[in-house]
Amino acid sequence: MCAYNAYEVQPCCASDKLMLDILRNDWNFTGYVTSDCGAIDDFYRNHQTHPDAPHAAADAVFHGTDLDCGRDAYLGLLQAVADNLITEKDIDISLKRLFTIRFRLGMFDPQDKVPFSKIDSTFLERKEHKELALKMARQSIVMLRNENDLLPIDKQNLKKIAILGPNANNPEVQLGNYNGFPTRIITVLDGIREELGDEVEIYTDTVIGYYGSTPSSFEATLENIQDADLIIYAGGISPRIEGEEMPHLTVEGFYKGDRTSILLPQIQRDFMQVLKTTDKPIVFVMMTGSALSFDPSCADAILNTWYGGEFAGKAVADIVFGNYNPSGRLPVTFYKHDSDLPDFEDYNMQNRTYRYFRGETLYPFGYGLNFSKFSYTWSQQPKQTYSIKDKIHCSIQIRNDGPWAGDEVAQLYIQYPDGFGYPLKELRGFERVSIQAGEQQTIGFTIPVADLQKWNEDLGKLDIVKGNYTISIGNHSDNKAVFTQFKIE
Repeated sequence: MCAYNAYEVQPCCASDKLMLDILRNDWNFTGYVTSDCGAIDDFYRNHQTHPDAPHAAADAVFHGTDLDCGRDAYLGLLQAVADNLITEKDIDISLKRLFTIRFRLGMFDPQDKVPFSKIDSTFLERKEHKELALKMARQSIVMLRNENDLLPIDKQNLKKIAILGPNANNPEVQLGNYNGFPTRIITVLDGIREELGDEVEIYTDTVIGYYGSTPSSFEATLENIQDADLIIYAGGISPRIEGEEMPHLTVEGFYKGDRTSILLPQIQRDFMQVLKTTDKPIVFVMMTGSALSFDPSCADAILNTWYGGEFAGKAVADIVFGNYNPSGRLPVTFYKHDSDLPDFEDYNMQNRTYRYFRGETLYPFGYGLNFSKFSYTWSQQPKQTYSIKDKIHCSIQIRNDGPWAGDEVAQLYIQYPDGFGYPLKELRGFERVSIQAGEQQTIGFTIPVADLQKWNEDLGKLDIVKGNYTISIGNHSDNKAVFTQFKIE
């Protein structure tokens, strides 16, 4: 799929460099390309690089955009042929690519010869599919904070809990976008209610929205939760304000669905500060599709659940009450401030992502807590010297020193020689292992030295830089549980 933005003046779907030089010539790609939806319309409506649909459509086809995800632009191909902007023979190139894939998929074969033709509605929501959805929801939750080991909660100590916030009972938000619709979606309220049964009183209220002006008082809410033993605040953001091309959305911190600030919206930060004055234990269940910035002390425990799908509420309840030991890790860096990030339109990688960021993070890439405590020791250290034809072999022992069985996600990072503009560190391997309490496992990593090559602008090709490298293994990108150096000669 070619994007709807432009690169070096040309729209991506009609880019000499991207579509011809790199994709077709350098990579020898023989499949078909479809446009991002509306991307060809953008040629003449937004980029204004082309006068009309016929010119835009012809240029896109010339550049190998075989299929238009849109309603208007490629209808102009009829006029483009009539005006001699393109020939039917040119269009046939794209036609051949498209039908070749359809033939390979068996779309013109008898149904009894096509395996996937036998898949019908009875395959939907099978037991194994639901089990996988729950597994994914559990493993993706990242526990960011667990002050004084608040979690897991002993249900026997609860008489009343409060479940508050805009995501407490909002099934839609859990699906993200570009999604299907399961027959049932278990919200945070649903999951906790099913876990606790009728033995514990549950008070619930959204109280606030995702954004807006902070009310002058939350007294009514505080009155209703004064006898609660636990507060669960389910907030964050939503696909309704974080998404793609939302031209009519005017929300502080967002522009047409894009983020202009990484801060948790002010109204939510204010409300959580009010909840903190109750001196009751607070669990912040955060739903988001991207990194957020907030004061970690706003809650005693913080679970980042993303948009967890149909079983998100069940997965949250399982972690809160100890049915599952969390093991998710952050796939992005959580920064402290907007000022930590360069301008959105600055494409320079300096100070972007864990690979180049030199500041102090809110939570580093790869971070995530669990109920267990794991320790690392070398089992086999890497050699001291390698050439480009070698492979780096190493192994570690991970011991579960805690009282809980759980999963650990060991992450291997490479630090490159200084002075070459290479990443400060780079994830080069990871392994999830399940370890019983008091036991240990050995895991190994193998990295071809050739995989450490980087693009050399002067040579016009991938090249390996010689010098001293550091290899470290730990449970997140800032954790060097074990590390050592090696040289590439």
